[in-house]
Amino acid sequence: MTAAAVILPPSFDNELLNDSKQLTEHQRDLLRPIIEREAVAWAVAMVPPEEIDRINILRASITAMHRALDQLAVRPEHILVDGNRFYPYNDIPYTTVIKGDGKMMSIAAASVLAKTHRDEYMRKIAEEFPVYHWAKNKGYPTRDHRAAIVAHGISPYHRKSFNLVGQLSLF
Repeated sequence: MTAAAVILPPSFDNELLNDSKQLTEHQRDLLRPIIEREAVAWAVAMVPPEEIDRINILRASITAMHRALDQLAVRPEHILVDGNRFYPYNDIPYTTVIKGDGKMMSIAAASVLAKTHRDEYMRKIAEEFPVYHWAKNKGYPTRDHRAAIVAHGISPYHRKSFNLVGQLSLF
């Protein structure tokens, strides 16, 4: 689980910036250094699979957000969160915004950083475990990825709580 926090300057504007899922990998890779250079502050945090298994995916998502906020060099005045769930962070007010990555530049910027940092990590672990095709699927359970789990079992990077049993029977 990867999350990012970004504080953009009020004057920040980039016509390409949008929900990271609406951008190509190339566009996200173009935006990442711009965001990292021009942001007032930014941070990326991850929650490892064994912790996700212990606390569940929702809590892991919010934990990753909190960890990213912990790393910011500048304290935010208000937190904008993509989605509809968040747990209070210190005494900072927050607003959840459904589909916020398509509506708010700071959320879109965080989405781009989270996805590009996660993709970079997936390419790194793909070198260690190439059979899972992580450089290509970026951790999504594609047909090839599920077949690799059937053939080779899971790696230390897999969540044990992610139930692929029903999905594996699709073969």
